[in-house]
Amino acid sequence: MSTSLSAPGAASGRPPIADAGPQALCAREPRVPAERLVAEMVPPPRFDSVRFDTYDPDPTQPSQAEAVTVLSGFAAGLGGAHASGSGKRRWFGRAPKNTAPAGPRGVYLDGGYGVGKTHLLASLWHATPAEPALKAFGTFVELTNLVGALGFQQTVQTLGGHRLLCIDEFELDDPGDTVLVSSLLSRLVEQGVALAATSNTLPGKLGEGRFAAADFLREIQGLSAHFRPLRIDGQDYRHRGLPEAPAPFSEEQVTKAAYAAEGASLDDFPALLEHLARVHPSRYGALTDGITAVCLTDVGPVPDQSTALRLVVLADRLYDREIPVLASGVPFDRLFSEEMLNGGYRKKYFRAISRLTALARDAKPLVSQ
Repeated sequence: MSTSLSAPGAASGRPPIADAGPQALCAREPRVPAERLVAEMVPPPRFDSVRFDTYDPDPTQPSQAEAVTVLSGFAAGLGGAHASGSGKRRWFGRAPKNTAPAGPRGVYLDGGYGVGKTHLLASLWHATPAEPALKAFGTFVELTNLVGALGFQQTVQTLGGHRLLCIDEFELDDPGDTVLVSSLLSRLVEQGVALAATSNTLPGKLGEGRFAAADFLREIQGLSAHFRPLRIDGQDYRHRGLPEAPAPFSEEQVTKAAYAAEGASLDDFPALLEHLARVHPSRYGALTDGITAVCLTDVGPVPDQSTALRLVVLADRLYDREIPVLASGVPFDRLFSEEMLNGGYRKKYFRAISRLTALARDAKPLVSQ
């Protein structure tokens, strides 16, 4: 990726003149067909090559090494013949009903942000001895959007022939969506699909530092017999032993970098927040298609909780896709108010800060020194 500035205007401090300037996320309104939703139910690019042996357990946190052992055994137990027969992907055809094993198994990974839950979940997907067509991986938001696109019965048919369904960032903040997915998981368990999930528990409701099985599993309507809670303790690995994130750059530096970097986007942060309200969160991944770096000017505190939660989803999709974020304005650790950071969604906000900070570190080379 080039970061040189050679076009006229650079010496004056104005953005260089170019035939094609940076793109704007605010100008995009992606439409995602159902076929793409199904095809993309695989680990995202950041986690495409992760495996259990690339996970780096903190030696001071034995639960991390234990999680690798437990999940490796869980994956191995999913081998063998499968009732779905040929293993061909059945996107829109009727999948044969599997013979559900006695006491279908599932694992639920519970822990703070940055302990590697998504790494472990993706490693489980990769380690499960089944062809990709028989394994599905997606976030809770992506799964609910799949149901919205296909309809409930068609989603059951589409996923019912799978050996494993991995759900990242299981949400508890929308009772309607939770009940919808609860019903879906019940039907899939009946067909023999194994489940694995990571949690985004609401600390104010469920409590920090423990898996509140009664509260969470009551929300998914009696599936408790199918899940083994697996607590993963530790500190945020993204910043373990790394230097502090770079301070925000000037608006001029961000603008110049956006013009110089091929495939970069350039947006005013307040305008982008308004645009996110007009795009369904399930399309935030598609919003970044072809973008190599996101450049933001005038970053400031998020005004309200609804906006903040949308920004969390965008941060997750940028992190999944390894897209650097270059910004001017306030540091990312000042995006959310003290009230937000002390409220029920604090885990989500701290995760967003952690991930955006890592992406800001990745973006630092875009600025010419």
